[in-house]
Amino acid sequence: MTKKYLAAILILLLMTIAMRAEDGKDTVLIPKTVFTGKTIPLKEIGQPEKVIVNGKEMTGPAIEFDHSGEYKITIVAGGKTQSFNTYAIHGLLTILPPILAIILALLFKEVILALFLGILAGSLFINRFDVIAAFFNVIDKYILEALADKERASIVIFTLFLGGMVGIISRSGGVQGIVDSLSRRVRSARTTQLYTWLMGILIFFDDYTNTLIVGNTMRPLTDKWKISREKLSYIVDSTAAPMASIAIISTWIGFEISLINQSLKAYNIDFDAYNLFLSSLPYRFYPFLALLFVFLIFTIKKDFGPMWKAEIRAHEGKVLRDDAIPLADFESSGLSPAPGTRCRWYNGLIPIIVVIVFTFGGLYISGKSSLLQSGDPLAHKSLGAILFSGSLLRDLGSIISSADSFQVLLWASLMGAFTALTLAVTQRILHLRDGVTAFVQGMKSMMMAVVILILAWSLGVVLDELRTADFLVSLLSSHLDYHLLPAIVFILSAFIAFSTGSSWGTIGIMYPLVIPITIGITQGTQDFKLFLVLSISSVLAGGVFGDHCSPISDTTIMSSMASSCDHIDHVKTQIPYSLLVALISLLLGIIPVSFGFPYAISIILSISACAAVIMIFGKPVNAR
Repeated sequence: MTKKYLAAILILLLMTIAMRAEDGKDTVLIPKTVFTGKTIPLKEIGQPEKVIVNGKEMTGPAIEFDHSGEYKITIVAGGKTQSFNTYAIHGLLTILPPILAIILALLFKEVILALFLGILAGSLFINRFDVIAAFFNVIDKYILEALADKERASIVIFTLFLGGMVGIISRSGGVQGIVDSLSRRVRSARTTQLYTWLMGILIFFDDYTNTLIVGNTMRPLTDKWKISREKLSYIVDSTAAPMASIAIISTWIGFEISLINQSLKAYNIDFDAYNLFLSSLPYRFYPFLALLFVFLIFTIKKDFGPMWKAEIRAHEGKVLRDDAIPLADFESSGLSPAPGTRCRWYNGLIPIIVVIVFTFGGLYISGKSSLLQSGDPLAHKSLGAILFSGSLLRDLGSIISSADSFQVLLWASLMGAFTALTLAVTQRILHLRDGVTAFVQGMKSMMMAVVILILAWSLGVVLDELRTADFLVSLLSSHLDYHLLPAIVFILSAFIAFSTGSSWGTIGIMYPLVIPITIGITQGTQDFKLFLVLSISSVLAGGVFGDHCSPISDTTIMSSMASSCDHIDHVKTQIPYSLLVALISLLLGIIPVSFGFPYAISIILSISACAAVIMIFGKPVNAR
């Protein structure tokens, strides 16, 4: 039934793309949907000569939407007249679709249906409660727009090709070879979790690459040592985005620095954006503590809450609960090695190394190419000169931040799959036809996750049109004691990331808002630079935290997929740990430091609190 359901969705997607491929997009100045209480300054629409709203000429500096209903707006500028129709809804309705999707997913454990209903609810509001138009817009507008994005399409292809690569190395015995090799070195469940955590730390430069490689590589070994799939998903998720968000060199850097620099220039602040970024790293309490909390959990050998129940079940021989629906299922897809196959570890490891090397190398090549096109002198600096210069980290950071990371991921996944197929065929482990079949089977194993990803992105398209993030941001008041600003920024960023499922989207929304507010409140005080740094770090830390807890987050979905875990089980077991770490980050990290408490003591107290909670409230699973 599930396969028929997925096939029907994919057929509808293809038909919709075929029908709408030639459609263009109108550029409008006024959003089609706004929330009541929203104002749009006239300077944002080009300082028009005249603005008429519902037949009345405006005299104020902004268009105000003070009640629900339709607005007809006519703008006269440069002798030309343009008319727009928009619809204002109550601001609370803009956050209803994600809340509905999240609650339904958690209650009924039907993620696809929950996401579809969330999209439909948002479409209803946008289409002014026209049920028929809203229903068909789910697929002919929102799902289509989600797929039409180049970066999202790159993630889908990257995911499918890595799934195909895993299918080949599974069928050729490479995965079993890695497990057999590591089994001779791993003596306990704790050591297995340590290896998984270390692998997540080492693949620091990209969270998507980290998630898919670590989960798929370590899953057979964690199964052998009776570690629940929920625990594996948690380790994978908690070492992906947190590690990439605090790494000095990662695919996140360019996006962050560009937004920081844009805000600084707009307000003529003479600070270096890259130095501010580096200064903010130590104050990103949540990512640091999230990484550390994983280490403490398996070192102390205690768990609590739903994770403890999952570990008890796994210790009894069930790494998945009986009625679980894993997002990827390699075990039942006919990808086990044929009887008599020599399971060589290097057939599994070499393709993974190729993916890592091509990702890192590709980021360097792509970044240099981008710098060359922009005329940056760094493009002409040789690798040797960069490695032995006094600005190694800065130079590499600038190069990688200039790269097209999504294009690089495509290169890496293609080369990984090609390497796996070449190794299997040249050693005569698989015939070419069998290798291609294994590749396709591997991609099929990812199909459920891909559908959920597309639906999650489609919900994001709806939320963009509803201006959900704008409404949440409007809740932030600048009339505050600036000492409380970093804490409020953390909480609001977390709520936006949780509601929209995107830490990157949260960063893109919050930096242009928070940096000007921080400048306005603290400029002229002796704490000016410190609070810029604290606000920047709080945006990212809150975004990562909200993203961790959200069932509609792409990285959360990919962690479930790579670990072959039931998605809702992953979310339910991870949330208590994430909430605890966030609370400690806020109460012992962000707030005390904002009021002048010594940073070093704050870090020590935060780490001690994490360990104390595990010791007091955690329960051992066994003596492993």
